[in-house]
Amino acid sequence: MARQSRERMIEGAVKLLAMRGLHASFTEIIEATGAPRGSIYHHFPGGKDQLIAEAIDLAGTQAIGIINALEGQPAEIVAGQFIGIWRALLTNTNYQAGCSVLAVTVASDSQDLLHRSAAVFRQWCDRLSELLVLGGLNKEDARGLAALLVASCEGAVAISRGQKSMEVFELVAEQLIMQVKSASAHS
Repeated sequence: MARQSRERMIEGAVKLLAMRGLHASFTEIIEATGAPRGSIYHHFPGGKDQLIAEAIDLAGTQAIGIINALEGQPAEIVAGQFIGIWRALLTNTNYQAGCSVLAVTVASDSQDLLHRSAAVFRQWCDRLSELLVLGGLNKEDARGLAALLVASCEGAVAISRGQKSMEVFELVAEQLIMQVKSASAHS
């Protein structure tokens, strides 16, 4: 039961980071997860930074799990499905959620949290690059396109949240797919 409470708090922190960024409080996490009030400091003696660090790790792991399911697909499908993850996040939350890892990156001054966030972004880019190579691209193109996919989707999500519109996201998505198609044709 204690383990479930801890896991619920980490999952709740991921969701609240995606919706409210670092402004999310312990109180909100407790309310969102139904965890007992005293359990926060029991499970996270390092305080909010420890909880956020574990939330970053979980968000990274969850995304890699989704990305891994794309193994063996053509590069265009890999790119399209990766873009689709972010499209679904925006539409399923009515533009209320973005990337919890990016939320920490833009608002934290903790070197540990920034290093963890950087590691997650590197992991996403590295895995996408591997999948794009398996999907038919050469290594050089795959590496650049993986970084472009991650960075462009992150930016497009942020703009779409602000505008409460999919217009910019869809324009970016179209350009990304065109880039992958072009690279595929030349590989």
